[in-house]
Amino acid sequence: MLNIYLILIPIFLLLYYLYFLSAILKGLNKLSYSPSNKLPGEFISIIIPFRNESDNILMNLESIEKQNYPKDKFEVIYVNDSSEDDSLEKLLYANKSSNVKVISVPDEFLSNAHKKRAIRYGIENSLGEIIVTTDADCTHNSNWLRSLVGTFDEETGFVSGPVEFMENDSLFSKLQKLEFAGLVFTGAGLIGNDRPTICNAANIAYRKSIYDKVNGFDDHLNLSSGDDELLMQKIWKETDYKIKFCLNRDAIVLTDANESVKRFYDQRKRWASKGLFYADKLLVVKLILVFLFYLNLVILPAAAVLISINLFSLFLLSFMLKIIFEYKILIKGTELLYGKDLLKYLILAEIFQIPYIVIAGISGLFGNFRWKGRKVKR
Repeated sequence: MLNIYLILIPIFLLLYYLYFLSAILKGLNKLSYSPSNKLPGEFISIIIPFRNESDNILMNLESIEKQNYPKDKFEVIYVNDSSEDDSLEKLLYANKSSNVKVISVPDEFLSNAHKKRAIRYGIENSLGEIIVTTDADCTHNSNWLRSLVGTFDEETGFVSGPVEFMENDSLFSKLQKLEFAGLVFTGAGLIGNDRPTICNAANIAYRKSIYDKVNGFDDHLNLSSGDDELLMQKIWKETDYKIKFCLNRDAIVLTDANESVKRFYDQRKRWASKGLFYADKLLVVKLILVFLFYLNLVILPAAAVLISINLFSLFLLSFMLKIIFEYKILIKGTELLYGKDLLKYLILAEIFQIPYIVIAGISGLFGNFRWKGRKVKR
């Protein structure tokens, strides 16, 4: 009986995971190029929260200042979230355009929620009808803003944009770049299939009126993360507005890969910590099934040694089909956005991905991690 369960359960999880990947690929095929020649009439507010970004803040400011967008049509609000380095001083004394301002979150303003409180404070001090958020450790193409907000039409409430890790000479950074590209393609494909699930706060935009309509972050201020996808999911579920993905290479936001395994682990554990708190409980079940598929890829080789060597064949079948289907997604995604040179690291990335998803997924349940020098619970 045990052997039957050890075969049936892995087969069920494999079939579900392949169905999940097929939905992503179907969504990617539905996406269309987002032109940037038509700009929205609404005023834009770019909100950039920062904490301890001394090494990046001026580079970020330089890329923001170079935006190919009318200066009188947007403002930039840098929001200092209790920085302990000199990043605030660097910003204050830097040469800035008149549409760039720097504010600091008061200590008494929402003591929890961390990054969300900075974004919320920025929104409360903004003039824009469309809110754009990005991160202070990112750099932007000169046509970034034009491309991102050019995706809006009257029926659109939320736009997700692409983010890319910058690689260096290390193999670790190259693996991260490929793995992160896979996450971007997953988010894009699910949006294309009208099942918005994940996005990245380093490159999103939404209507302030819609943010207010769904009460912003109010129902998840207890979570340190989720200022991006939890809001996107609420807008999709509670309004009739469309969620779009900005399919335009000019809209790509660049950020550095994690410099160490520990920082990578802390980042992914933080991301995983919010999954169980999605309002759509069916979506939670679907994500649990995906996690169980990865967990099964760890269990099967051990079960093959301890119970039956035949189970190793099931492991190889699952692993190979996973690679084939994910390769199809990566081929399509790189064709749409990134260069195909990433794919030469595919096999290594596939091996690397399995243990990190299992470990980060389990660790994320406990919700304790470090972010920007803080000890954070969820």
